[in-house]
Amino acid sequence: MNLKRVDPQQVADERTAVREWLEYHRATLLMKINGLSDAQARTRAISSSNLSLLGLLRHMVVVECYWFTWVVAGVDREPLFVSDDDRDFDFNFDDAATLEEALLAFDAEVNESRRFEAACESLDSLAARTEVRDGADFRPDLRWVMLHMIEEYARHNGHADLLREAIDGEAGD
Repeated sequence: MNLKRVDPQQVADERTAVREWLEYHRATLLMKINGLSDAQARTRAISSSNLSLLGLLRHMVVVECYWFTWVVAGVDREPLFVSDDDRDFDFNFDDAATLEEALLAFDAEVNESRRFEAACESLDSLAARTEVRDGADFRPDLRWVMLHMIEEYARHNGHADLLREAIDGEAGD
């Protein structure tokens, strides 16, 4: 798994820029988790929340699978870390959940996402699957999905920064 985070180019075509920003945010999440023990990754450092770094990592495995595998590629595959009994199972993991398992799943899911993204002709390529949202058809293009993923990672990386600082004092981007 690559823990090296590369700053996006300052001047690039749109697809390269979007791809590089998504990769930057994926790497940022891994940086926030790097060097933690299972116990530290499981720590719910904010008493009013069930957020943990392990939960955030598992959540992003689910999100990667949903948007790239299910929506963009149209592949029917149940993501890891979901449960019909608990819609927040990615965050509400059981005692058997490990950081190593989540890191391996993240690496595999991100590689699948990259493959599905690369198979699209352009950012204008429409997703294979049409969903119904708020009573209307919703079929985003690849651009929308990738920008949404950047937003999703950016939001959760902010959470990850606060969690990591509460666990061991490490802070920063």
